[in-house]
Amino acid sequence: MKVIAITGGGAGIGRGIAWHFARLGYAVSIMDADRQAGKEALQVMVEVGVKALFTPGDVSKPADVTRWLAATRARLGVPNVLVNNAGIEIRKPVLKLSVAEFDKVIAVNLRGTFIASQAAARMMAARKRGGAIINLASTRAFMSEAGTEGYTASKGGIVALTHGMAISLAEHRIRVHCISPGWIETSDWQKASKAKPPKHSKADKEQHPAGRVGTPEDVARACQYLAEGADFMTGQNIVIDGGMTVKMIYV
Repeated sequence: MKVIAITGGGAGIGRGIAWHFARLGYAVSIMDADRQAGKEALQVMVEVGVKALFTPGDVSKPADVTRWLAATRARLGVPNVLVNNAGIEIRKPVLKLSVAEFDKVIAVNLRGTFIASQAAARMMAARKRGGAIINLASTRAFMSEAGTEGYTASKGGIVALTHGMAISLAEHRIRVHCISPGWIETSDWQKASKAKPPKHSKADKEQHPAGRVGTPEDVARACQYLAEGADFMTGQNIVIDGGMTVKMIYV
C-alpha cells in the first residue's frame, strides 16, 4: 500500500490532491490547521474506501510536523510521497506590511515546507526505498500583483529550496519537485460552511490560452505524474496556469 502525506490537505488544492490519490488507492494522511476542514476531508477519504488519517497542526512548528508524521508512520506506514501544500497569504500594501506579518507568511509557506520535507526525507532515507517530495510554489514566484510581497518571497524560496533539496537528497533516491499553479479555482473545495459554486466570466476564461480557469484536479494529475512516472526527473518546477505566464498582454 502506497502512502501519501499532504500538508494543508483539508481544503483547496490540498483537498483535491488528497481526493485524487485516494481514488488511486493510496492511504492518505493530511495535516491542516483547520480542524473542521480536516475532519470533513478525512470523511471524504473514508467514503472513497481507503485508509486515512487527519492530524491537526501548524506546519511551521516542528513538533506538530513530527507528531503528524510519526502518527502517519504508525497508522499507515512511511510516506512514499509528501506534498507540501500548506500556505497562507497576507495581502497588504508593502509600506504597511509589518515584519511580523511578513515573517508569519514565510514561516508557514517556506519554513513549513523545509520542516516537513526534512522530517519526511529522514523517514524515506531510513527505509531506503526512495520517495518523492512535491512542493506547491506558485506563478507568483515569477510574476506579481501589488501587496503580495510575503507570499511572493515565500514561493520564490520554495522554488529554490526544491532544486537545493533535489541535489542533497539524490543519494537517497528521493526526487524533489515543485508545482507552480496559476489561477486554480478552489471555492468548491472548501469545508461545508465556506464552499460555494465557482463563477467565472467569459473574460476570466478567455484570458487563459487554455480557455478556462484551472481546478485542483489539474494540479493533482501533475502530482501523480511526478510521484509515479517521473523517474528521470528531479529538481524541476512545473507551471500549471493554462498558459497565462507565456501570454503577452498589451494595455
